[in-house]
Amino acid sequence: MKRLVLKFGGTSVGNIEKIQKVADLIKEKHEQNVELIVVVSAMSGFTNELVKKSQSISKNFDLAEYDALVSSGEQISSSLLTGALINLGLKARSWSGWQIPIMTDDNHSFSKIVKIETKEISDFISKKGIAVIAGFQGISNKNRITTLGRGGSDLSAVSIAKFFETDSCEIYTDVEGVLTTDPSMHNKAKKIDKISYEEMLEMASLGAKVMQPTSVQASMISNIPVHVKSTFSKAEGTYIIDENEIDYKKVVTGIAYSKNDAKVTLVGVVDKPGVAADIFEPLGKSNINIDMVIQNISSDGKETDVTFTIKREDLKKALNLIEKSNKKIKYKKLIHDDKVSKVSIIGAGMIANPGVTYKMFRCLAKEDINILAISTSEIKISVLVKENLTQKAVKALHKIFELD
Repeated sequence: MKRLVLKFGGTSVGNIEKIQKVADLIKEKHEQNVELIVVVSAMSGFTNELVKKSQSISKNFDLAEYDALVSSGEQISSSLLTGALINLGLKARSWSGWQIPIMTDDNHSFSKIVKIETKEISDFISKKGIAVIAGFQGISNKNRITTLGRGGSDLSAVSIAKFFETDSCEIYTDVEGVLTTDPSMHNKAKKIDKISYEEMLEMASLGAKVMQPTSVQASMISNIPVHVKSTFSKAEGTYIIDENEIDYKKVVTGIAYSKNDAKVTLVGVVDKPGVAADIFEPLGKSNINIDMVIQNISSDGKETDVTFTIKREDLKKALNLIEKSNKKIKYKKLIHDDKVSKVSIIGAGMIANPGVTYKMFRCLAKEDINILAISTSEIKISVLVKENLTQKAVKALHKIFELD
């Protein structure tokens, strides 16, 4: 018998009316003679309120208690949905992460799943029961509730699909699938019918909000077909699958952007072996992720300017660390800019099509958009631009690469 994981995000279970609609959708699926495991997020906005409450007590709220607190939202939505299913005459039961159990490491607030026990739930769904699981959470070997990081219900769903060996994982959201760009940024965004794991991972990592990057990576590693679709529409949605199953007709698949970046430049650094390590070592040890890096060497080869980008929330911490290291680094000036954004084009079609970089840069030049930094991979080109030019850049690139 076919076995599916259905995951419903916070907007899908945002109120009682929506929960009842989800219950109707699940009933319709169940009548197709499939075994169902349902994973739910907290009701939209609920977790944010819990985070605010914890921060009102302490900015350094105990992480183990933080996990116990913020995991409660998924328990509420799973119970409400299960009650709605029972009210429709279906056999259903809810499980919290610790009841299954979903075993994780003890890295609170960002735990990794180690193992999921399957026997109890497999027995239940084999007898026409519907299992409803609270996403985002597990339990450590120290018997403490853990969470998987914000958006971790996606990772719960993909991991459950892996351990229960389901045929696919369906991710239900408030949009009709993965779109070519953010529709709030450009009203000509269109649904993508099929996208590769690699492309989806790049888009998720670069700001697309449909799926959490770690969940895309997990589905790619385990080769789990993922189907992203709308809770509120009958549209076919988007299939996230192996690139070999896709016939690429366009060079670029999508445009992503991020407004959570900051640029740091060290001016007049002595150009010597090891200086880059001296700059980035304290940042790495403090878990500050470096994205783009540019090094400009002076005409006499004695000095260099080093520019890099980081997440905006890490800026203050990074500046303090660099200032403390100046006796070793010996820069002349430290400047920063937190009014920047990263705009990226993504597409596996770029591999076999030269000239994409030129086309992107010429397009931005025609729009009078200056490029502050560049990074590339085989299927992605990202540029840093002034934040107030983000929408202009997205719209121009969307048009030039025939995505409108």
